[in-house]
Amino acid sequence: MCSANASSPRRWDGTPARSPRSRSLRVAPDSPTRLVRSAQPGRCPDCGNRIDLYPRTDSDDRAVGLHPQELPAAAVPTVSRWHVSSGIAHPAHDGTPWCRIPHTALCPARSAPAALTPQLAALRRHLALHTRRLINNGTLTTPAAPPPPQRTESCRPARPVAHLLGVRYIASHPIDAIQCVAQTRQRHRCTRPVLDDQAPHGTWTLAPATLVNRRSRPVETMAVYDLTHLAFAEQMRWRHQHCPGHAASSAADLALTEWEPFDARLHHQHIHQRLPHSGHRQNHRT
Repeated sequence: MCSANASSPRRWDGTPARSPRSRSLRVAPDSPTRLVRSAQPGRCPDCGNRIDLYPRTDSDDRAVGLHPQELPAAAVPTVSRWHVSSGIAHPAHDGTPWCRIPHTALCPARSAPAALTPQLAALRRHLALHTRRLINNGTLTTPAAPPPPQRTESCRPARPVAHLLGVRYIASHPIDAIQCVAQTRQRHRCTRPVLDDQAPHGTWTLAPATLVNRRSRPVETMAVYDLTHLAFAEQMRWRHQHCPGHAASSAADLALTEWEPFDARLHHQHIHQRLPHSGHRQNHRT
């Protein structure tokens, strides 16, 4: 007993020098989302301040960016109170003395809301000072003016429309630039693209489009990256935004998927009436 204790490492006060065993984050089987709870921070592209991204339960399919800290519910207007349960953001108050607030209500790059309590006004000024420091340090650059519209369409759609699982989605990046959202063993986001040369490819095709608005004529055709001819598992891999290496993996996700349901009225500026690369239907690269 004594020899064993003498050989074990100890601190200066005689206590055992034991380091806690690290545990990797895992997703519970009954979790409503595969996103790791502590791995969804981000930054506002307008002001550079930190935000926490959460899936939401309302009709909006986009993730909501919440202020990373809880605030007293009495200082937040009722319409701006949110709470998080099981990694999902709910646009309502849960009855506790604390609540979360969307970052858009505090973002210094946006116009201040009409009803702003003194505590929220002070917090908004604090975020504005941090934004100014980021700009002075060169970390945050103010958005440049959008380039003038060109008459010729790009052969590489910046936000392509994909058809999978019977639904049309619009992506945030070109097809070959969509990045896997899974977590690697080093606990970083996977850098591999979803499009892989060793996996089946989609096909660029011209498909009927819906009305852009009520007064205009219907657009006859639009360029769509069709994945419906692939196997169901392969379409699910694209929907989950995983590379082939993480297609059947139980690894958690470190980012939200960037697919957004396509709406012709909202995304009419991203409708392309000719196929990429001079109309080659079988070319999967954009």
